[in-house]
Amino acid sequence: MDQFNRDTYKKETLFQEFYHSCLGKIIILAAIALILFIVAIITVPTEKKMLQATMDNIHQCLQDNDSINNDNLDEDFANVVRTYSEADTTLTNRELLKCFYEFNTLEVYDHTSFKTAYVRNTRHPQGVRVGIGVFGVVISTVNYEDLVLDLGPARGDYNERLVPPPAQDEYFGDNPHLKPYHYKGNPDD
Repeated sequence: MDQFNRDTYKKETLFQEFYHSCLGKIIILAAIALILFIVAIITVPTEKKMLQATMDNIHQCLQDNDSINNDNLDEDFANVVRTYSEADTTLTNRELLKCFYEFNTLEVYDHTSFKTAYVRNTRHPQGVRVGIGVFGVVISTVNYEDLVLDLGPARGDYNERLVPPPAQDEYFGDNPHLKPYHYKGNPDD
């Protein structure tokens, strides 16, 4: 019979037993989440910083949109760059900026562990989120389509034809001779 070696099988300490149990892992994860929540509450940006960073992001958005964006991925990538860079306000088109101030309103909302910035205008009266402030950083989420920069008509006059009628002197060929079709039941019956 083999002799039992007590040196290789040592009893776990109380901390090791706690760490290896399911309840212990849940408590450790909850403690980490609580610490992150407290840090998030402490590092929430001020309203002044939110307004400054959001306006900086809007300046960059107005400067970058001199060409057509292909899809939302272009705006998302530009927002990542805007978050960690600063705008050169001398390059912003002054007329566009004046239109932004005239037709849009920037508002900051305070939440428990973060702040959000919204732009309200006639196109989005409920507001569109253009920035999130968390852990001391203002993350840009502004899109050029969210901003109202002019109040021109969204469509033409009422009953305006989208496709103008063809000129009378153009020849498009003869209409085929069509007989009206009337359903008379199954001809096989």
